[in-house]
Amino acid sequence: MIRVVVADDHPVVRSGIVGLLSSADDIDVVGEAGDGAEAVAIATRLSPDVVLMDLRMPGVDGAQATAQIVAARPDVRVLILTTYESDENILTAIEAGASGYLLKAAPQDEILAGLRSVARGEVALAPSIAALLVKRMREPARVALSERETQVLALVAEGNSNRAIAAALFVSEATVKTHLIHVFEKLDVKDRTRAVTKAMELGLLADRN
Repeated sequence: MIRVVVADDHPVVRSGIVGLLSSADDIDVVGEAGDGAEAVAIATRLSPDVVLMDLRMPGVDGAQATAQIVAARPDVRVLILTTYESDENILTAIEAGASGYLLKAAPQDEILAGLRSVARGEVALAPSIAALLVKRMREPARVALSERETQVLALVAEGNSNRAIAAALFVSEATVKTHLIHVFEKLDVKDRTRAVTKAMELGLLADRN
């Protein structure tokens, strides 16, 4: 039996998913969660084979919950089941450690097949999601960072604070902040962590430790 925890903040939707899974002879729904924090707590306690995770939930969202579950229980696999299919949502979920990404609009058989694949240790991606990822991988990096911006971001990637970066580059903290603002704008991100991960995806920090 595949032991599953279902996490979705909409009770009606969650009930429908549980009903679908319960109709399968090889799947046992062992827990339900109404938000990300509850999903983490239940998954950590029950250690199911798979957590079927919604992406947009109040408080701790699906991506954050996925990262926490994978960190606490590496043997537990997370399958995202959501209505959102933007590049940003997909990449955030995959980076968090999700083993699959399916859409709620998918046929029921596709959802069940995806869950079984993830339980076997495979990756399950909706066809449209797989196509987006392939397209993203084939796209050349069109972002160009200046040498100084790259230096600042490389130091951010190493975990340095703005003060430490300023000291290392012999500039003011205000200058460091200005460089980071420009980096955020060029990479179309809002925080330091995403700036580093996106720069790595684009190969802008590929040769740096």
